[in-house]
Amino acid sequence: MAVDKQGHRPGSLKQANKSHKHGGHRSKRSVEQANKGRVSVKASTMKAKRDLRRDERRHQATQIRKNKREEAIALKRSVGGTHTAPFLTCVLALHESIDPLSALAILAGCDSEAIVTKSTTVTHITIPRLKQRFSFIVPPVGKLAELQVLDYLKVCDSTILLISANTDDELLDKWGNKILGMASAQGIPTPMVTLMDLESIAPKRRSQVKANIQKSVSKLFPNEKAMTLDSASDGLNLLRRIGGQKRNTLLNKMNRPHMYAESVNYVSDKSTLQVTGFLRGRPLDVNGLVHVPGLGDYQLEMIEDLPDPYKQERKHEMATVKVLAIANPEKQTSLVRENEPDEMDADQPFPTEEEIAAAREETKKTKLVKRIPKGMSDYQAAWIPDIEEVSDNSEEDTDEEGEENEEYMSCDSDNQEPQDQEEEDEDEGEFDMVSVASEAPANDEAYDKTMDMDEEKISLEKVKAAQEEKKWPDEIDTPRDVPVRERYQKYRGLESFRTSPWDPKENLPIDYARIFQFQNFDRTKRRILKEIKEEDDEAGLVGRYIRVHIKNVDAKMWEAFQCANNYVIIYGLLPHEHQMSVANAVLKRFPGSEIPIKSKERLIIQCGYRRFIVNPIFSQHTNGDKHKYERFFRAEETVVATFYAPVQFPPAPVLCFMQNPNTTLSLVATGRLISCNPDRVILKRVVLSGHPFKIHRKTATIRYMFFNKEDIHYFKPCKLRTRCGRMGHIKESLGTHGHMKCVFDGPIKSFDTVFLNLYKRVFPKWTYEDCIVTCTGLSKPTESTTEDSVMQE
Repeated sequence: MAVDKQGHRPGSLKQANKSHKHGGHRSKRSVEQANKGRVSVKASTMKAKRDLRRDERRHQATQIRKNKREEAIALKRSVGGTHTAPFLTCVLALHESIDPLSALAILAGCDSEAIVTKSTTVTHITIPRLKQRFSFIVPPVGKLAELQVLDYLKVCDSTILLISANTDDELLDKWGNKILGMASAQGIPTPMVTLMDLESIAPKRRSQVKANIQKSVSKLFPNEKAMTLDSASDGLNLLRRIGGQKRNTLLNKMNRPHMYAESVNYVSDKSTLQVTGFLRGRPLDVNGLVHVPGLGDYQLEMIEDLPDPYKQERKHEMATVKVLAIANPEKQTSLVRENEPDEMDADQPFPTEEEIAAAREETKKTKLVKRIPKGMSDYQAAWIPDIEEVSDNSEEDTDEEGEENEEYMSCDSDNQEPQDQEEEDEDEGEFDMVSVASEAPANDEAYDKTMDMDEEKISLEKVKAAQEEKKWPDEIDTPRDVPVRERYQKYRGLESFRTSPWDPKENLPIDYARIFQFQNFDRTKRRILKEIKEEDDEAGLVGRYIRVHIKNVDAKMWEAFQCANNYVIIYGLLPHEHQMSVANAVLKRFPGSEIPIKSKERLIIQCGYRRFIVNPIFSQHTNGDKHKYERFFRAEETVVATFYAPVQFPPAPVLCFMQNPNTTLSLVATGRLISCNPDRVILKRVVLSGHPFKIHRKTATIRYMFFNKEDIHYFKPCKLRTRCGRMGHIKESLGTHGHMKCVFDGPIKSFDTVFLNLYKRVFPKWTYEDCIVTCTGLSKPTESTTEDSVMQE
């Protein structure tokens, strides 16, 4: 009898236990021998902390807690006292029917012992019983006043938001919704909601009205409780709250010296602007630069110390002026904003007139040439085939211009018409989108007069183009009149968008020779901010009443500025913050702004303390070393805007405005500054599409992607992908009309679409303009009113 010697074979469901990890463990003695006495910093500090006894650890925690408390008390006492700068408070009305001067009158008369002094734009109130001083500024209300309100809020310590109990409809009107949205995006310094006109309500309804208003206020400011301001006791309580509350810290303001001008004097003989006021934030360097919003960047001549006119102890003393610092011309920061590129950097001598004439004669002849994109290396040019062309008819930007005309309603048009740059109606960017219903029949003729049909057509075309781009992203129709290899010769294919290398220093435009770049922007920012915090105020400038002499201020610019503004604000610049670079800011669309914004469209950007006009390009906000270019900035999207601008160290809030046809501004996007890094690689994608004609397993015949045999051979190394996720490549061409045989990693469907992705790097356009406000609104700086003319003088 035969015996089956075959053993048992375990099935697939047999349990596999984890094997023992032998030989991988090291003892403490072996670890110490390998380290040879070396101990990491973290281990040494942790060991020292463990070696402390219980009473020593308790004492250490007490000292840390005491130091933090002392820092908080010092910060609180640094403003508002008898020997420091007073509390600077902005009184802002959130309804056009509210008079902020009436609220200011209540605060001025709340205490019989209060000392009230009024200057040009500031009201000073000194309360002896509180031993505190207060300064109040009132911004204007209405159209064309949004930018002034934002400037006022940048330098204030606290904000009084006035609302009225007599409003029958909404708590905030159109103005209140608009300005509150802008202020919230910028940052409101220590808001306090104040309710006025509550006594005009019937006594039985006051509690209910106040409860309803508090419910609405809690939606806007969850941690704020509305205070009443109708009597002297209410005013005194409000002053106590201003002097005793914890203030919000806005790092963008606290990291820089800033001053709101109490008085301004322009000396025409010396072209010097003398600005007097209390210095806040950080000490001001006389050899550094200052920025005046609406005027530009300037150098200082000297800083003088003046006696505080609002301090009662010195009221009867002699007014003596003391010079604190005088600028040293050798140590002063230069006003040079850009580098001067040397076009003859290659040591090539300038051609003579005979050589120029001979070159012109040669270019008139037809010869065999290569069309090479500007800046392409010799290795890349070797792959471009020789083609016969007439040289004098060629243009540098043929590829760029032809591409812009074909792609979706001129998405990247460089030659934008002025009427295409203002494509927002006057109600865009505001909170209140309330439709007003009237019982009387509407007057069609009167309504039509208020409409701009040209603006309606432009907006409709933009919306259609954005929808088409969203439905078929980056897809274009293959041109038939021009070979694809010529039309998209600046593009290249990538094996992988995420992992394929792209040199950030390759084929840079000439504008990159004009900017400044940091070796490591984040490290430079940390070093400068650390030096500022450790800097000692030897002269004690912070909180003192000083006079700053700003030199070389153009008389015409000062007249235009005075015509539109009745205030002056000064910011001290940190090192390198005057030099031009490439700024990157992450943006998100503002609620209520729904019309798409094209890349390279004119925008008014407020970045921190600066305000300027640029044409940014948009890209995706993603990780990695390459970022995809976005043709449109749609609603409810987050993108990164890239533009040329002076260097500014984060944190800095960013607000984007569009100018309406009636010269009003609409807030379309908000965000923050990321960095000033020119090495951000933004790749523009072009997608060529084809359709399967014949399918045999993994092989298919594709048509409509190309229309000649040469284009197929040129793009043969590039990878293909399908809408259903298949990957493939071109095997060979079939015939001479653009059919090609392609091989994929799996069978494809007859309804599938084949794509070929091409990429090129794009750069922003140098369209930076300082935003200047004149009597007629925003305007571009002319040749006689630019900062360059001031620097030349």
